Amino acid sequence: MESQMIRPGHLTAHQTAAQLGISLEGVRKLVQRKQLARSGGTERQPWYAARDVAALVVKRAQSKVA
Repeated sequence: MESQMIRPGHLTAHQTAAQLGISLEGVRKLVQRKQLARSGGTERQPWYAARDVAALVVKRAQSKVA
């Protein structure tokens, strides 16, 4: 269940996974590998900064092209 009280400029884990085209487990792995940092929320419902997710989308798209 997604939080209804998310701050502007942030994405839930579900939204982040959808933007990146990966699973929730994939999002957790990105956090473990320090490629993505939580920016709020709770342990069970983390938020991620939309700008960080957008930058990661661009980075992943560039690596697919190269």
